[in-house]
Amino acid sequence: MSSPDLLFDLSIPLAGTFGLRGEAIGDDRAVVRLPYAPAHANSRGEVHGGALAVLFDCCLAAAVRSHAPAQFGVVTIDLSVHYVAASDGDVVCTAVCERRGRSISFARGEARNAAGDLLALATGTFKLFERAPRA
Repeated sequence: MSSPDLLFDLSIPLAGTFGLRGEAIGDDRAVVRLPYAPAHANSRGEVHGGALAVLFDCCLAAAVRSHAPAQFGVVTIDLSVHYVAASDGDVVCTAVCERRGRSISFARGEARNAAGDLLALATGTFKLFERAPRA
């Protein structure tokens, strides 16, 4: 049975705390879902901007390592989020790695609600590193 802390073969406890679910990875892309939870809402009952930032950080990072999800990890260097609209339901982030260098990679993504409405946009810069082989 898969651990709830796993996101595309990496243990990421924060992803488990937010209930993030990896839906697709590969070809320089990743799709991650943030299920709605009242614990991640603001005072109006909408998804908190900080929860969206967690979603973007995990999804853009997954896109950067999509060529070998279990082999590589990333460190976030920079993350910029632009909020467009609020949501009171699940949020799906789609991200693409625009450029992967030997160690520095760039990604962008967007978050949408179930109706497909744009909620937020993000760009990120990540340092890619090879993980030690699993025993």
